[in-house]
Amino acid sequence: MNTPPLHAHPVLSADEAKRFEAALFGGDEAKEWAAMNLAGAAIGAAVITDFEEIGGFPKDTARVLVLAGKGHNGGDALLAAKFILERFTAAQAEVLLAFGERALKPLALRAYEALVHAAPGRVRRVRKALGHYALSIDGVFGFQFHPPVDARTATLFAEVNALPIRLRAAVDLPSGLGTVDVMRADFSYATGIVKAPLIDPANAASVGRVRYLDLGFFEGEHTASSAPSVADFVLTSAVLAPLRELRSPRSDKRTYGHLFVVGGSKSFPGAVLMSVLAALKTGAGLVTAFVPESLAAAYAAQVPEAMWVGWPETPEGGLALEGAHLLRERISRASVLLIGPGLSREAETLALAMDIVKTATVPLVLDADALQPEIVRAGKAPRILTPHAGEFARIAGRRALKDFPSEAGEARGGEVVTVLKGPVTRICAGGCVAHSFFGGPVLARGGSGDLLAGIIGGLLGGNSGELLESACRGVVWHGLAADALARERGQVAVRTTELLEFLPPTLRG
Repeated sequence: MNTPPLHAHPVLSADEAKRFEAALFGGDEAKEWAAMNLAGAAIGAAVITDFEEIGGFPKDTARVLVLAGKGHNGGDALLAAKFILERFTAAQAEVLLAFGERALKPLALRAYEALVHAAPGRVRRVRKALGHYALSIDGVFGFQFHPPVDARTATLFAEVNALPIRLRAAVDLPSGLGTVDVMRADFSYATGIVKAPLIDPANAASVGRVRYLDLGFFEGEHTASSAPSVADFVLTSAVLAPLRELRSPRSDKRTYGHLFVVGGSKSFPGAVLMSVLAALKTGAGLVTAFVPESLAAAYAAQVPEAMWVGWPETPEGGLALEGAHLLRERISRASVLLIGPGLSREAETLALAMDIVKTATVPLVLDADALQPEIVRAGKAPRILTPHAGEFARIAGRRALKDFPSEAGEARGGEVVTVLKGPVTRICAGGCVAHSFFGGPVLARGGSGDLLAGIIGGLLGGNSGELLESACRGVVWHGLAADALARERGQVAVRTTELLEFLPPTLRG
């Protein structure tokens, strides 16, 4: 059995989810109705929150299109609309029952009646969706859908996909997923359980961004007997819980680790500075940075909290082999070593990185230009690798991303955790993959990875070398801060380093 990361919930196939829910609810309609209300409220609240990235849900008259099928997904969509209309009293809902009112199952019908009762005069049935909508909520098919989509429903999906809609929400997963007739979503809200099709890269264009809405299905003694053994998990924000607790009154700066950072060059001077800034924000006790000597004084003036060690430079401005003694003389003080941000790919500098990794005895974080095939396999120190897709392809040779995570584990000399950055960041260790849905397009800019490397390095130093826990915690914290940044300032007109301002409030809830 695969051991999941802390505070992660399993990703289940459709059949596994069906069996799990059958055991959870036991056919009890009262329990199912309670869960449907939880799901509807969670979707409604999440939609309102996600609207903040594009200026917030309209406070004046807003048209909401609800597409409901026969069953629970339709009920969830209708109750999500109820939640939204109760909070925005100028909003109006147009309900399109894809298979008619008579086809509604009892709980879906109950949800429809609850919506109509909650917003009298603001809900109307329509047979065709026309015009501009602020929001569409897709609840036509659930995870038990089997292709193909019938011709009439396929036409409906095509018509809705062509409409101008500011935000397209899918309940659980987009209707028709896995077919050419899929309903397109900007956000897919996984209610209670993340189903496997949502994490399939082949479905990414239709799924949009995934939000996991934890409804408490994986709490209590029921989980131990009913949750199947799986390889894929979804991370929750609860991974940050230890950072939200009081620190020991008997602690000092050595309690929280001493991170060494090796990086920087004249060609890429900003990357290492961003990593150091991020590491300091994690609460690291001490940070020492080894950077080209021409940059050290300027960095020290900007960030006096770190200790800056000037390193002899190559003619091109990278770190020279002759400076290796500077690290050797101090390495006994380090608890973690981060190598790579802004390092450059000069042959001499990469040879230096190889020598450092070969002899390292403390945990490593390898990022950016340190992610070379021969370097990531050198030595025996435990390590975290933080590649994006291109860097992963480089260290994995000819093997493709479809081989992740099995091939990621080969790129090592000792224990390894691989953090594959992307729209959904995946953390691999020991055959398990933890998926983080936090973050988003606001991270699609230079420097995001440098901040993440610094966050992970800082956390690892204060976490007794717990690689997987530190990697998961760093990815989630980084992603939650990015979400907060986008909601406060939008996705476009921001700078990468503004994310650092949102690390503290993210911890404070």
